[in-house]
Amino acid sequence: MNVLFFGMACLLASAAGYWVLGRGTPRPAGTWAMGALLASFALAFASYAPLFENAVEAVVPHVARLVSNCASVAAATSVLAVSFQVNLEPAEARRRIRLRLVLLAASVLGMTALFTVEQMTHRSPQVYALYLLLFITYLSFAIIDFLRQALRQSKSTRRSSVRFGLRLAAAGCVFALVYTAYKVVVLISLGLGFHLIPDYAECSTLVSSPCVFSVTSPALAVLLICLGLTLPAVVYPISQARRRRWETRSFAALSPLWTDLTAAMPKIVLPAADLDEDAANDPDFLLQRRVIEISDGILALRPYRSRKVQEAAQEAVDGETERGAAFVEATIIKAALESLRSGRQPDETADPSAASTLSRGSDLRAETEWLLAVADAYAQAPIARVGDGGHPEPIGA
Repeated sequence: MNVLFFGMACLLASAAGYWVLGRGTPRPAGTWAMGALLASFALAFASYAPLFENAVEAVVPHVARLVSNCASVAAATSVLAVSFQVNLEPAEARRRIRLRLVLLAASVLGMTALFTVEQMTHRSPQVYALYLLLFITYLSFAIIDFLRQALRQSKSTRRSSVRFGLRLAAAGCVFALVYTAYKVVVLISLGLGFHLIPDYAECSTLVSSPCVFSVTSPALAVLLICLGLTLPAVVYPISQARRRRWETRSFAALSPLWTDLTAAMPKIVLPAADLDEDAANDPDFLLQRRVIEISDGILALRPYRSRKVQEAAQEAVDGETERGAAFVEATIIKAALESLRSGRQPDETADPSAASTLSRGSDLRAETEWLLAVADAYAQAPIARVGDGGHPEPIGA
């Protein structure tokens, strides 16, 4: 168990160091509270290790319990502080955090005083019961407070990683409540003199009773809460990297269609004189420009879109599917560009495709996905022009 608990303690301590020192400036809201949370949980995990327990108790007998309990209430307070700073206005968050810190200080001082009295009275069960009552009261209050906030926020957040992380943290709160329920049973047992649970039992495994409640449950609570609160911060840079890669690839995939449109209609190219260096190298900005320019080019081709080309393309493929609609649109665009170059407009103009019309009213990603399908079909569509009879004719046949 030394390897397990010390390993988790080192991992959490490293995460706390990164969160506080490696986040850069300016640091986001909740950075210091998150660092305190991870450091408190690291201390709590270390206190569960028999090696740590033996080392500190060689100096002060039975003090490992006090260290572990103080770390637990400090971590619970830090959890609330993180939640307050992220989800409340700064002034309201500071007010609530100050109140929780006062309660934390009072609880830690009270627990330390009762622990001292307990040792001086040869581990009196009555004093130990008072110690447990103070510890359980504050810890339960903090856990229930955070559980209520986590469940409420998980229903309103739009980011899936935040929603899943909050639900994971809420599951950790359930294990923490199992631990507090166990402590309540210990408290009642001591108060009534039943001694249903050994007062100072040693734990040899994580699944034996009462260790499954006194050690395993809080350990799982710590693990799930830490994972739940740090998951969005871990997932966000990964999702950003994936989004930028998609933007870069989409920008390149739209290049052939954009090149032909801008060559025929240079006026659709947006001015770039005022671009700074950051914007000029930002994939999101560049992709938005390219999508806008292609969309403007397609709109400018409306007088040259041939209905006969549209009908012929629809006969060749199933225009009801997105792939088929993209092929029809690409064929119309290719023929319209030829008509534009020759200066001859068709007798009847084609209607905009349903997919194209829908994409114009959606978000950037939806419109980009549609134009990517059109660009892919455009690269494969046969080159055509409208002949004298109004029918599409392949070029070079």
